[in-house]
Amino acid sequence: MAHPHYPHIFRPLDLGHVVLPNRILMGSMHTGLEERGDWNRIAEYFAARTRGGAGLMVTGGMAPNAEGGVLPGAAGLFTSDDVANHRVVTDRVHEAGGRIAMQILHAGRYAYSPKCVAPSPVKSPISPFPPAELDADGIEKQIADIATAAARAREAGYDGIEIMGSEGYFLNQFLVTHTNRRSDDWGGAYENRMRLPVEVVRRCRAAVGTDFIIIFRLSMIDLVPDGSTWGEVVQLAQAVEAAGASIINTGIGWHEARVPTIATSVPRRAFADVTRRMMGSVAIPLITSNRINTPAVAEAVLADGCADMVSMARPFLADPDFVAKADRGAAGTIAPCIACNQACLDHTFELKVSTCLVNPRACHETELRYEPAETARRIAVVGAGPAGLSAALVAAERGHSVVLFDAAEEIGGQLNMAKQVPGKEEFFGLVDYFARMLTERQVEVRLGQRADAAALEGFDAVIVATGVLPRDPEIPGQNGPNVVNYIDVLRGGADVGSRVAIVGAGGIGFDVAEYLAHQGVSPAEDVALWRREWGVVPPWDARSGLAPEGPAPEPPARSIVLCQRKAQKLGKGLGKTTGWIHRASLKMKGVEMLGGVNYEEIGPRGLRISTGEARENPRWLEVDTVVLCAGQVPERSLAEELAALGRPVHVIGGADVAAELDAKRAIDQGARVAAAL
Repeated sequence: MAHPHYPHIFRPLDLGHVVLPNRILMGSMHTGLEERGDWNRIAEYFAARTRGGAGLMVTGGMAPNAEGGVLPGAAGLFTSDDVANHRVVTDRVHEAGGRIAMQILHAGRYAYSPKCVAPSPVKSPISPFPPAELDADGIEKQIADIATAAARAREAGYDGIEIMGSEGYFLNQFLVTHTNRRSDDWGGAYENRMRLPVEVVRRCRAAVGTDFIIIFRLSMIDLVPDGSTWGEVVQLAQAVEAAGASIINTGIGWHEARVPTIATSVPRRAFADVTRRMMGSVAIPLITSNRINTPAVAEAVLADGCADMVSMARPFLADPDFVAKADRGAAGTIAPCIACNQACLDHTFELKVSTCLVNPRACHETELRYEPAETARRIAVVGAGPAGLSAALVAAERGHSVVLFDAAEEIGGQLNMAKQVPGKEEFFGLVDYFARMLTERQVEVRLGQRADAAALEGFDAVIVATGVLPRDPEIPGQNGPNVVNYIDVLRGGADVGSRVAIVGAGGIGFDVAEYLAHQGVSPAEDVALWRREWGVVPPWDARSGLAPEGPAPEPPARSIVLCQRKAQKLGKGLGKTTGWIHRASLKMKGVEMLGGVNYEEIGPRGLRISTGEARENPRWLEVDTVVLCAGQVPERSLAEELAALGRPVHVIGGADVAAELDAKRAIDQGARVAAAL
């Protein structure tokens, strides 16, 4: 009988020796947990997602040897102790009724290590270390080590492995002439270049037997110059199938590609057509991936015949119960992945444990617990921005009686400005989720009401999350008629001319520039528009999926100059994995970026600036409108009023620290304060 809500998602998938209960794969994510060695914590992270209904899960990448690790000390299965540690995880998953595969990831020239190896000594643009070229014996060692890792994965209780053959890692590096310049049996003609990944699959199958899942992650669109042709992609898929793969998973883009592939500005299911093109070329199941973050999108992808299975990674950080909630028809209660990268990928590249902006418990399941309160208390939360919403929902989940106040007429705080920025439309869903959960958890919401000390009488605890106020940049002439604040711009209430100077180039300054440079439909909402903007075409039309003519963005709506006081590259403080996207996007829109600027005055001509400590080169930026985005300061007036009365108060979010708008920190802090009440 078909599932009442999502018949394609909940159709079992028969792999011969095993039947998966649904078509949702929890894709591989490097969390940093394995490197810390707390195996109970790792086991609980995966068990939570097993209980949440994932049909099959894949671990973060495990190194097959020291030279293949993404970083020195990268986790792998090198010893009997490693096998025993991983058994803790697989046992916990199996006790919860789930299945888990271990990803084997050899980084090749992407390894951040002087020991890195590759088909040819071609240095990666994302690593400072030139790789050593492998000889024939060295290649045999890599194959043997990967096969050994597969055998150890089986010994450790895994249900399968995923061989990482995409994203520009080791096996991918053998496939393309840009990184494989060999003239022996492992280079030259494509049959030779694809020999290594095919041999790896064949040897892994021989090492694990027939009743074991082997997923091969295959790059279906490289998005780098001199990448694979579509004919080569199909040829490799067929060879990998013949060598013994159970499933082929879709990899999208190399890490060095200058095209975003998973950021929030990428349209949902932007690459599903690539997998659909492969359907029918092989007999084994195909998995599609990237920017699929709701049950409805996953169902549509499957119903459209794009794939046999859907991979979602970060949505399982946002909500471990994603599949279970979809199963019971409660999709509106799924905490949404907004593809921000701030707490997952950014943390990975900062060598921190990953977590999730919308779910601070992700990867912290054993430490951040929302236990039922011993005594239900009456809690007031003032401010319905991300910090206050998080605190209110966690406190209510624990059984407290919560009243949420906000002076505005809608919840969301500054999230309501973020969602107006082209490429940040996922924030609409986040605000909708918060609204739904306030109702679900019976939080009393009092909007349009500015709480004061009198209104907060009788509560057992008060949490102040009153947010921020714009910092005063103290520029002569800033009160003139041609000057507006970022709040008025993003709320749509400001009249902005065709020539604009923006004062301040933090995250908000970049958002305002994006908002003002754009007109018409957002590329994040239109795949064809987005492809033109970034120069992406179907890989069967052009090698590697790169348009020969390059990016062709829509013309900008305005002429914009983005300024900052610091004499450094603009956007340096943006997200580690997304900052380049924002800079590239504004560059394509012709936005001029000026650092080391002194703001001398604002007048009818525009903004007069100078540069450096000596205030050299004074000049006018001839603009119609000056937008102030010069930072924020905490709004603490209520907290100070309560403190003066001797009443205890918890101050969180921007009201606590307002260095830069930081929803990740605000939501985490709100959750932790409420968890401790």
